[in-house]
Amino acid sequence: QVQLVESGGGLVQPGGSLRLSCTASGLPLRNHPVNWYRQAPGKEREAVVNMGYTDDSTTYADFVKGRFTFSRDNAKNAMYLQMDSLKSEDTAVYFCNVNVFTTKWNNYWGQGTQVTVSS
Repeated sequence: QVQLVESGGGLVQPGGSLRLSCTASGLPLRNHPVNWYRQAPGKEREAVVNMGYTDDSTTYADFVKGRFTFSRDNAKNAMYLQMDSLKSEDTAVYFCNVNVFTTKWNNYWGQGTQVTVSS
């Protein structure tokens, strides 16, 4: 059974930093495309960063380029989102996501972690 567990969210002032973690069980993250998404109140879920099958295929949304950094630790079967220079508009629930292809694409989601940027 695939399980993703996020952690690291919280309340931070504008300009501050947070590091989100996503730990997986039931599958090796290194073998699959992985993503971070976010959903702000009243808005649709949007992609923050996508990584394909290789590390050099990482794509960041324009609104986080230069501020957020994705990384993956294969030994810990975990992935991370380092968020710097946070803005109030980054306030959202952040979700990690894994795409697994068998005979079709299957999506697995974590439960989400709340990030609130406020003074």
